[in-house]
Amino acid sequence: MSAPNSRRSIFLGRMSLPERNFIADALRAETVGGILLLAAAVAALIWANTLGASYESVRGFHLGPASLGLDLSIQHWVGNGLLALFFFVAGIELKRELVAGELRDRRAAALPVIAAVCGMAMPAAVYFTVNSIGGGSLQGWAVPTATDIAFALAVLAVIGTSLPAALRAFLLTLAVVDDLFAILIIAIFFTSKINFLALGLAVVGLAIFYLLLRKGVRGWYVYVPLALVIWALMENSGVHATIAGVAMGLMLRCTRRDGETRSPGEHIEHLVRPLSAGLAVPLFALFSAGVSISGGAVHDVFTRPETLGVVLGLIVGKALGIFGGTWLTARFTKAELNPDLKWPDVFAVASLAGIGFTVSLLIGELAFAKDLALADEIKASVLIGSLLAAVFAGILLKIRNAKYRKLCEEEERDEDRDGIPDIYELDKPEYHLRMAAIHEAKAAEHRRLAEVASSSHAGDDGPA
Repeated sequence: MSAPNSRRSIFLGRMSLPERNFIADALRAETVGGILLLAAAVAALIWANTLGASYESVRGFHLGPASLGLDLSIQHWVGNGLLALFFFVAGIELKRELVAGELRDRRAAALPVIAAVCGMAMPAAVYFTVNSIGGGSLQGWAVPTATDIAFALAVLAVIGTSLPAALRAFLLTLAVVDDLFAILIIAIFFTSKINFLALGLAVVGLAIFYLLLRKGVRGWYVYVPLALVIWALMENSGVHATIAGVAMGLMLRCTRRDGETRSPGEHIEHLVRPLSAGLAVPLFALFSAGVSISGGAVHDVFTRPETLGVVLGLIVGKALGIFGGTWLTARFTKAELNPDLKWPDVFAVASLAGIGFTVSLLIGELAFAKDLALADEIKASVLIGSLLAAVFAGILLKIRNAKYRKLCEEEERDEDRDGIPDIYELDKPEYHLRMAAIHEAKAAEHRRLAEVASSSHAGDDGPA
């Protein structure tokens, strides 16, 4: 006999109202940032393909104190410096998901975590297979493993489709886990020579940062200078400097105490996210996405094993990995898909996760730092692969857009006008009493209008 439905967990079911509101705010900021990211990427391509010499001159321009080991190019400052803000926000997101979000319950977290892991393993396997057969370099295996949530949301905004909150939350959770493993990949595989003194001092700085947080010390004038020192030490240590941002993000408290409307982590994320999404990531795209795109370059992307592996990894590997991991986990556990959604919806979101931009570009730069020509070709393959994944996912999502719009309207309906969607109040007597009063008022108004119409009609039928 099968287990009763009440014992089965619902996959992509309705979230709690606070979680829904938090995710809606976060995704709204990411969507705006994603549109800026798209604009920056287009600007970079135009600049690099029209005034290539000035583009290379600007991003290669060095500035900073050489005595502190910080005489860096503009591209390096943006990639290792400003992008630390992106990873700082990623660290806060991960911490929040672990203590208050979708990942806090081990059983509920299993499905998105397995989906994300499969969604990184499959692209790496596709890349490895293509390059093993074609005799290419295996160094770029990690390039197609990342998902760019901002770019994905920007695509949704551009094509004008509406995803239900549960699908958006699933995409965000995938991206958070994705970021975690991308951070581990960068820390483990792209750290060659370590300056243990600088690394040790960075760890001491992180310990001070943690103690100040635990003591409840407040003030940006304390934490911002300390964060800059930690970043500079991490930059000099040989470990990628963005790891400092992740570490500090993970230290913030993301649980709410009595009387708090937001935890410190949520508050700081709210302040920093616009800088990350609206400034850091678009600038990174501007100085990293500028590659020469010609007929020959596009041909090379589809014929060279390294670049073909990236394209196929993003388009095929991501979709099959995430969908396969999700389906198998649901099949062999008690997870049951939300009856309002279908498995093709999950496949469409899995295809959308094939948009790998920011972190993929970063990993591509790190993987082929000694071969700049190949690094540029890898960037081109990331752009092309992400574009094709966006087009494919956009077509799949558009097919079901009418259904998504209906679900979104149901999620947003607030007929009693109390600021809370009705679906969260159906089990509350006071909601039904408010709705009864609204309907009674409407009925009374219609009765009055009927009497007026009746009197008017009687007057029209009278003697002239």
